[in-house]
Amino acid sequence: MLARAKETGVTKKRPVIGIIGNTALLGGDYPAHAGGKMNSAAVAEVAGAMPMLIPADPHYVSVPELLEICDGFLLTGGRPNVHPSEYGEPPTEAHGDFDRCRDAITLPLVRACVERGQPFFGICRGFQEVNVAMGGTLWPEIRELPGRMNHRMPPDGTIDEKFAIRHAVHFSDNGPFHRVVGARDVMTNTLHGQGIKDPGARIVIDGTADDGTPEAIFVKDAAGFALAVQWHPEYNAANDPVSRPLFEAFGDAARAWAEGRRPAPALKAV
Repeated sequence: MLARAKETGVTKKRPVIGIIGNTALLGGDYPAHAGGKMNSAAVAEVAGAMPMLIPADPHYVSVPELLEICDGFLLTGGRPNVHPSEYGEPPTEAHGDFDRCRDAITLPLVRACVERGQPFFGICRGFQEVNVAMGGTLWPEIRELPGRMNHRMPPDGTIDEKFAIRHAVHFSDNGPFHRVVGARDVMTNTLHGQGIKDPGARIVIDGTADDGTPEAIFVKDAAGFALAVQWHPEYNAANDPVSRPLFEAFGDAARAWAEGRRPAPALKAV
């Protein structure tokens, strides 16, 4: 979108996409809120929006403030998982690490966006957050289920090797992902351990891997763009034939919201 604006000589105020940040330790002991550069690049260069990193901690930000400031939200991946108490299960070692501050922001944020029609796009942990926010549950470890492949990131190799295309995803015929991407069968990367167990109310599974693992969802009857994927489309988003149209559609939805067109009917996830 930035490139298109430069080519035409027309510049317009970009919509603001709030990118959910993760808690990190810099240098091993300096607490920080961090976000991957891939996310910012995909938002700025493909969605044509201004990326804004959000410290996902209710001590510093509130959902009403975020809804007012941002035109859309990118729910990013992250190493900590949604706490299982959010879907009525006790934590176990298999559930891994948690980020309760992020839970406190993202889960009510998803629900508010669904009702308002404010656009959001969920990625990996963000995909799982959308399901949990709508009342769904998660498997703590997909690879331990009978018949499932290992969807986790390879432990070794370069960044390109870790984010390499690894399996197929099959979209529903004429569903929102089929319409946006223009294909029913695509290839994606995979870097996750958890996955959907029970879909939440209004969650529609619109894409699955060969082993039956849910990979693409949308919120039924959401007032606006409410899509999420289990893989990482932010990697090589400008060039990947699956990632690019998803981020472009997300950017169009954010522009519509910023311009007061709420919702944009062509971008509704129904």
